[in-house]
Order: sequence, then C-alpha cells, then structure tokens
Amino acid sequence: MANMSLKKVPMPEQAPDVRNKNFLEVAEGYTEEMAKEEATRCLNCKNKPCVNGCPVNVRIPEFVAKVAAGEFEEAYKIITSTNGLPAVCGRVCPQESQCEGKCVRGIKGEPVAIGRLERFCADRHMKNSTAKGEKPASNGKKVAVIGAGPSGLTCAGDLAKLGYEVTIFEAFHTAGGVLVYGIPEFRLPKEIVHKEVKNLEDLGVEIRTNMIIGKTLSVDELLEMGYKAVFIGSGAGLPSFMGIEGEDLIGVYSANEYLTRTNLMKAYLDEYDTPIIKSSSVAVVGGGNVAMDAARCAKRLGADKVYIVYRRGLEEMPARKEEIHHAMEEGVIFRNLNNPVKINGDENGRVKSMECVEMELGEPDDSGRRRPVVKEGSNFELEVDTVIMAIGTSPNPLIRSTTEGLETNRRGCLVVNEETMQTTREGVYAGGDAVTGAATVILAMGAGKQAAKAIDEYLNK
Repeated sequence: MANMSLKKVPMPEQAPDVRNKNFLEVAEGYTEEMAKEEATRCLNCKNKPCVNGCPVNVRIPEFVAKVAAGEFEEAYKIITSTNGLPAVCGRVCPQESQCEGKCVRGIKGEPVAIGRLERFCADRHMKNSTAKGEKPASNGKKVAVIGAGPSGLTCAGDLAKLGYEVTIFEAFHTAGGVLVYGIPEFRLPKEIVHKEVKNLEDLGVEIRTNMIIGKTLSVDELLEMGYKAVFIGSGAGLPSFMGIEGEDLIGVYSANEYLTRTNLMKAYLDEYDTPIIKSSSVAVVGGGNVAMDAARCAKRLGADKVYIVYRRGLEEMPARKEEIHHAMEEGVIFRNLNNPVKINGDENGRVKSMECVEMELGEPDDSGRRRPVVKEGSNFELEVDTVIMAIGTSPNPLIRSTTEGLETNRRGCLVVNEETMQTTREGVYAGGDAVTGAATVILAMGAGKQAAKAIDEYLNK
C-alpha cells in the first residue's frame, strides 16, 4: 500500500553554521530505510507523467518500485539504461521543474523525491559494486566528441555502447566540464564526477585532455584523421559583463573564473597555490544557480559579508529554490531589486565599493517577466572589496571561427536541426550549451543522447 504522507522524507544535511565554513557536501543522502520509505510514496501512475518530464526519459516508476522492494542494484540498472550520470543528476538536476514537477503527488503535497532516490541508488552502487562495464565489440567506426562536459560525456557513452570507437577531446586537464570547474564541491563532490567518467572509460571511451579544438586540432583535421562524425559539446564558457565603469579593477571576477579557481584549481585547499583574493566583503551580481554557487563559495572562503545583488525580486530569481534557501541559511545577504551602475576603486586600482540603484518592477518584457525599472535618485554605495559577475555566458567562438560551414545565431550559438542535432555542416553535430547557451546539466545530457541516436542513424544509412 502506498505511503500517503504529504511530505518527502527529509534529507539529512550539515547545519548551516557548520557547512558555510567547509566544502564538504551539504546533503548527506538517504539511508536504505529512508529510501524505501520515500519510494513507497510513488503511486506508479499508468501514464508516467514524471518520465515525460525527464530530458533523458529515466524509467522512474520502475526504478522507484525496485527501491521500495529493497532491490537497489536492479533500480540502478534501470536508471543507467537511459542515464549515464545518475549520481550527478541526482544532485544537480532541477527536478522541481522536470520529473518532480510532473509528479501527481505534488498536486496535494510534495512530489516523490525522485532526485534523492536516484542519488541514493547511484551512491550505493558506487560504494558497494566492484563490477566494471564491459567494452562492447567494435563496429570499426570512429567518432570524435569535442568537450568532456555533460553533453559530450552522454553522447560518447551512448555511442560507445553501440560499438563506436569514441575519442573525447577536452581542453582542460581533466574531464567533466562544468561538473568539475563550475559546480562546487559542496553540491557535487568531484570524486563522484571522476567515478562517472571512469565508467565511460570502462566502456572504451578514450579521453584526451589538454586538446583545444580550434588550436591543437581543427574539426576538419579530425574528419581527415578518420573520424566519421564529430559531436561538438564545448559548452558556453565565455563570460558576460555589464559594461559598467570599474569592471577592469582588481577584485572583479567573472563567475566562471572565480568558480574555476575555487573548484577545479582547489583554491580552498591550503596545499594548492591557486591565486584568489581573500575577500572580506563580496557582491555577486546575478540571480541564477551560478550566482548562488559563487556566493556560497565566497562565504566558505572566509568573507564576512556576501551579497547577492539582483535587479528583480526574490520570486523572479531563476536559481533553484533549494539553492536560494541554502544560501539564505548560510548567511548570504540578498539585495533584490538592486542593480550596479559603477564599481569604485582605491588608489591602488582595487575594488573598494559598488554603486547601485534601486529598481522596481514595471510592465512585462518579451520573456513575460516584469521589466525592472530604475528608481530615480535611489543611488547608494555597497562597501565591498570583491565583485563577481554572474550574469550569463555564451559559447567560445574558437570552434566556429576555425571551421567552415558552421552557422551560428546572434548569440553565437551553433544552429542545429532540432530533431537530429546536426549542424549546418554534414557529419558535424552539436548539443548542450554550445547550442542553447547556458542551461542545465540534464538538458545538455538530453541533447547528447539525441545526437548519439542521430549519429548512429547517419553512419548506418
């Protein structure tokens, strides 16, 4: 009989005043008993709306039923039949707007904690299983994947399972893309990412790091080397700035740089000699998940005051509600309906304050959100020594500028066929942030799966 509790089984987590001083994972995960109790809340709906809400179509009611029965390894096998990165997705997917957002239990209470259950299954498998994935028999065809982020890893994994000889070319010194440079350790431990990547290598995927496509090799050269198709999953790593006075001062970071120094280059560990300003007061400009990550990192790096400065209200913030909640608990100060207009420096060229204006919400803009309007005469100064710009990113132009025949839109994103993910160049496919601009991990993974299917069909015409 279904457990009709209106509430999810709570997830144990570190206390806010403890976790905001360390980089250990905030959420501690379900026990077996907690997982089984939560799984019994699933009604096993016939039309499976939760599956339709998942970009990689995880067979959710099936795996949840196995968890309820205590058949945890079977549940893991069901998940990984469509999702190659379950431990990652269980942690960072915006389930509230995808699978859990479609859950029937959410109509009169909280939805089933699908993400927590997915994480539980993946973590338990990693802890207890010694089995390795077997490399499928080769079909003799080679495919190149550019970028070892969520989209590239997913495409590579799906193609490897079909027998393709897949090589991933990654610009950084380690695989994972945004999973290792962007998302902090306290949300996604890097050991988890490395294990997920190792699973792909066990399938025969070769990962070549420090390979900047457009510099080290070109797309044309990859095709000349015998690769029958190329998938571009290079992400959107080019940061945006506001264009206001003072953005060139010492102490102004893009969120990309700040998070890369913190996460990939381990600035929070004393044994790593990674330069980063030890701030006392930080302003993070933006309202998305990246802004929350940067603010929470700054707090853990020792800042006394950390502000989120966002031009719209709290309800309009695009970040996940969970991330906003955690940031507030950890002492991050929210300055909503505020917007910077200038960054002031001292005689040494370092940030000393940020001039802001108050905003109010006017009529809706093209996106349907109410447009923020400046309150005249509302200027004020925020005393800070560090400013982090987290207002979006776009794809790096390197690949498109070194490859003939690749069309892009006005934002610099690659133009693709929405069904096949093929670019305007035959045999060259793309997906993830390189196509959509900055989006979610799971949407990038969905694009990688879609492209892998299309590449397989293209190479078997």
